[in-house]
Amino acid sequence: MIKKFLLRYALYTALLFALFYLPSNPLSVALNALQTKLTLTLLSTTLWQDAVKGIDIWINPHYRIYISQACNGFIPILILYASLLAYPARWRRRIVWMVMGYILFDVVNVVRLIFVSYMTKIYGPQAFGWAHDIVGNAMLMITGLLLFVTFVKGVGTENGI
Repeated sequence: MIKKFLLRYALYTALLFALFYLPSNPLSVALNALQTKLTLTLLSTTLWQDAVKGIDIWINPHYRIYISQACNGFIPILILYASLLAYPARWRRRIVWMVMGYILFDVVNVVRLIFVSYMTKIYGPQAFGWAHDIVGNAMLMITGLLLFVTFVKGVGTENGI
């Protein structure tokens, strides 16, 4: 069963990234632009006044954080989706968890970017690396892991395991 899951996971990951992340696909470009716009809109309502301009978070007049496609939260969403699709479960359950995962990842990603912005604003550009690469990415990984583990436990309960 684990081999089948891993094979399906690899295939779904490749398929989802090809369809929804690669810049060579017009659908992917449009979806990522929408996702980035959503992220920036949520950030503009939560950060300090005039922090978000275009696709940048201005920490100070000399330093800004660029919100690229890689920062919009779509990568962990696609990884979660591949996991949910690869695991044997009812389609209704998968879809419900995909919607819940999307919402939760959007919230966690915005919290992550707020954290990175404030740490960089308070401690300077040298704080960006640890705030973004270590703490911020850990927030996303832990969220995905907890979502998938909870999903699997619920499927096991549903199947009498």
